[in-house]
Amino acid sequence: MFVRQKKNKSGVVSVQVIDKSSGKYKVIKTFGNSSSISRVEMLVKEGEHWIKSQLGQAEIDLSGTQDAFDKFISNIQQVTVAGTELLLGKIFDEIGFSKIKDDLFRKLVLSRLCFPVSKVRTIDYLKKYHGIEIDEDRIYRYLDKLYNKQKDLVQQISYQHTLRILNNQMSIVFYDVTTLYFEIDDQADLRKTGFSKEGRHQNPQIVLGLLVSVGGYPLAYEIFEGNKFEGHTMLPVINAFKKKHTLDKMVVIADSGLLSSNNINDLQREGYEFILGARIKNEKQILQKQILSLKLKNGESAILKKDEHTNLVISYSLSRHKKDQANREKGLRKLEKQISSGKLTKSHINNRGYNKYLKLKGEINVEIDKEKFNADGKWDGLKGYLTNTGLNKSEVIENYSHLWRIEKAFRISKHDLKIRPIYHRLHHRIEAHVCIAFVAYKVFKELERQLYQKGARLSPEKAIDIAKTIYAIKIINPLNNEILNKTLILNDEQKYLSQLFDF
Repeated sequence: MFVRQKKNKSGVVSVQVIDKSSGKYKVIKTFGNSSSISRVEMLVKEGEHWIKSQLGQAEIDLSGTQDAFDKFISNIQQVTVAGTELLLGKIFDEIGFSKIKDDLFRKLVLSRLCFPVSKVRTIDYLKKYHGIEIDEDRIYRYLDKLYNKQKDLVQQISYQHTLRILNNQMSIVFYDVTTLYFEIDDQADLRKTGFSKEGRHQNPQIVLGLLVSVGGYPLAYEIFEGNKFEGHTMLPVINAFKKKHTLDKMVVIADSGLLSSNNINDLQREGYEFILGARIKNEKQILQKQILSLKLKNGESAILKKDEHTNLVISYSLSRHKKDQANREKGLRKLEKQISSGKLTKSHINNRGYNKYLKLKGEINVEIDKEKFNADGKWDGLKGYLTNTGLNKSEVIENYSHLWRIEKAFRISKHDLKIRPIYHRLHHRIEAHVCIAFVAYKVFKELERQLYQKGARLSPEKAIDIAKTIYAIKIINPLNNEILNKTLILNDEQKYLSQLFDF
């Protein structure tokens, strides 16, 4: 703090005490104003005396000796990370999560964003970097409470905030599933071995279904047994979401992994419009011939009637063609290598992946069916979309293209927020763990949105990294035992972040 003499247009000088600890000038107290030099000097002395009485800053003299400096340092009681609360805590509140009054909820969410580790290591992190001591049993008791009483409120808060930033438009939702594995061997009611999207087929897992909005903002989630077929997860999540928020009409967008005749029939029966990734190679021969006869060029698309209720939109991309071709050739080389090493047998001849290019030669020899491989090349670059909407082909393709945002959500959750592996055993604690990660992702997305709105030169990851370098110190004045707190915003990166978010 310091005393400022502010000259007004009238010639009168105002004497104020200013604080700049937050990086911005803030008027703490005004002592008066005058055009008289002697009166102004007196007001300045009053201001200086007031600062001394409030903070005792005059008694902490660093100008003299090393001893004075050492004495000052020895009276620092605590150094903690302050930037993460200033940045992420502010966004947490703006979303509305502060309606959940448990302070432990806030700490667990922000810790997941800054230092995503196990609950036991989170205790150590909070103590070392934030000066907060939390008993392990308290965390587990809170996880039980979160599951029992607060999961629905969490999703309601997230939905209401997303609705606000999308100007009350909630006509399109995106759905996808992923798997989350456990670092334990035994199976239970939720933890089951099944098809793992992460290649962890030997580990028990759960299936996580996630619903997001345009822009990739999380709306709702549900977890299922690890051996649950992903196609059976979509309708329960979508129906519960629609019922909870009394929505009349929604367009559901999902990838081809969720395409099944049962899902299509269920969506139509429930009155949903949809855009689903189509498996065009699996269509009836007459439709396959129609698709291949289109002879589309780069960037072109066409629409074909599939049945009374649905259409197929077909698009062609040269870049997709190159990618498809490269993947086929890579798969072929892998098969050739396995054949030469004698690792493939009759049991490997199936329709899984590139094994469809295998055939049996004679009684026991496996070889590659080059005709099938070459025939598959006709599909390179083609992409299909199944829809019952009234949208034109360009709108269908454009809306489906946003599905990558949910893939990004899973990627951030798994890698940045480290939602997996999961160490919990009990059902309700697994649910609570996923709930905390869901909220952390929502805060991450809002940080990303605000950075974009502000035209910032930072990614969310970089902003969080900078925030983790902003410290606060607590000092006890040895002369009057007053506690002084100071946030240290020192370098250009820290100053830039504090200016962006006004802290």
